[in-house]
Amino acid sequence: MQGRVRAEWDPLKKVVIHRPGMEMFFGLMSPYSSLYERAFSRSGARREHEILETILKQEFGVEVIRLKQATLEAASKVPIVKRELINLARETIDYTGDAHAIARAKEEFEENIKYLDLAHFFNILIINPSLNFVVEKGTRNVQLNITKRQPLSNLYFMRDQQFITDSGIVLCRLAKPARRRETIVTKFFWENVMGLSLLHEIEDPGTIEGGEFIPMGKFALVGQGDRTNKEAIDQLLNLEFEFEELAVVHQPMHPLIPSDKPDPMINMHLDTYFNVASSKVVVGCEMLIKEARVEIFHNEGMGTFKKEPKETNLYEYITSKGFEVIDITTLEQMSYASNFLCIRDGHILAVESERNVKNVIDNLKRSANDDPKRYEKLLDQVKADYEHLKNEGQFFPHKKAVYQKGLDVYPINIPNLTGGYGAAHCMTCALERG
Repeated sequence: MQGRVRAEWDPLKKVVIHRPGMEMFFGLMSPYSSLYERAFSRSGARREHEILETILKQEFGVEVIRLKQATLEAASKVPIVKRELINLARETIDYTGDAHAIARAKEEFEENIKYLDLAHFFNILIINPSLNFVVEKGTRNVQLNITKRQPLSNLYFMRDQQFITDSGIVLCRLAKPARRRETIVTKFFWENVMGLSLLHEIEDPGTIEGGEFIPMGKFALVGQGDRTNKEAIDQLLNLEFEFEELAVVHQPMHPLIPSDKPDPMINMHLDTYFNVASSKVVVGCEMLIKEARVEIFHNEGMGTFKKEPKETNLYEYITSKGFEVIDITTLEQMSYASNFLCIRDGHILAVESERNVKNVIDNLKRSANDDPKRYEKLLDQVKADYEHLKNEGQFFPHKKAVYQKGLDVYPINIPNLTGGYGAAHCMTCALERG
């Protein structure tokens, strides 16, 4: 297995996902700090994730690999994988407090390895615990405080820790501290469980996330903005891709948000306002893609890209490549309409955006109450979009343009999972297409 993807519309053969576990519980303790859009039902999210997996397997015949399940199976069968998993867990735990108690706890860890199941060590990785010991006089008078340090509550967004190119896997360096450690787990997975080597690992100070990368056959799009910086782009431009062009898409600040107080979360990744439905059709919010500045770099071979002097915008660039654009409203864009998963050319697994709109509007109303100047224009536009879409009865993906362009859509309703700030595209790492 190569771990290579050339085009977003090539038939999806193999995908990696992660069923959210106890780390989501901790994330929901403070949704804002955990980068979630809003609060939601954890049990509902897990049920929806099971449905997502079943659809991929049963309806589309895709091989689905679950991150935790595959890791534990490999560790149970291959001694070196088990050893490395335990080593990684050992390195993850932080100890503070009474020195004697710390020494005893570390000894107990080693002594108890043979009694503990392998899931124990994987859970250490995703919870990232710190153990603090306070000892007072008396027998076993030890106060143990266990705190979690940035648990990996966003790990189920498996698109972002890496992206798969036509030349191999690029391991990302995620921008936000809440997500930075996720690549420790996925790097272990790629190298030790799947036996795949990395094409490149983004180095500090570069930051990039997988939702910014979209392969499109002879060329690829890569977003640059709040989550992806120029330092990461420069590293990509020194890699040996087969793509003839790399188009760097600069994240547009939303025109309805004051420029002195932007909110990049509204369109944080390229795939949150633009996506590919087929080899001929893309979906995007025209207001944003026409604002998105594009730099074009031509591949001259041997890890050398030359910048084209003339810049353009994403709308002009993509239409110049022969693609037709299905426009979506601001409300649909914020309801994850563009965050669908292309299964094969012209076939997409799309979120029922109508099921998300009320949550989006309610959340935006709260933001507008807290900061009217920042969000009032956006809220007014979203309300107007809602009335228009209700009257027309055309919430994405149930739009005339979708049928007219010959797209085959499988709608999925995941209102809890989307509360984490993403949909089907964000939750899947397409490992093999073709």
